[in-house]
Amino acid sequence: MITCGGGRAGRRRASRGLRLLLPSMDNEQARARLLAERAEVEGLLRDTERAGQEDRETEDDVAETGDIEDAAASLTAEGQDDSVAETLRERLDALNRALKRLDDGTYGRSVRSGLPIPEERLEADPAAELTIEEARARP
Repeated sequence: MITCGGGRAGRRRASRGLRLLLPSMDNEQARARLLAERAEVEGLLRDTERAGQEDRETEDDVAETGDIEDAAASLTAEGQDDSVAETLRERLDALNRALKRLDDGTYGRSVRSGLPIPEERLEADPAAELTIEEARARP
């Protein structure tokens, strides 16, 4: 049992000390989750970019044969790959910003208002930058 002095003041100091320990554990867990998701997103991005390149090569091959239907399908696939890749790049940027906030000591606070982001929101999205209310109000 850890004691920090008697009475109410001692309990306040003990609980403050306990609160100081919990965020560092939470930060370690958050960092592990962010790094794991970043690795997954990087892999998906590589795969998507590779698929986009293959679609571009197919498009070049189809252009030589003159098959319009194949060219349209290839262009559609290329557009989808590009869209998915852009979404993955945006997520990667969000994850990197969250890791920077961890390093800066501002993780878990809204980048707009500085208000704490509820733990449930961070559990659902460890890269969350805004409270739910702020995200809903965002144009």
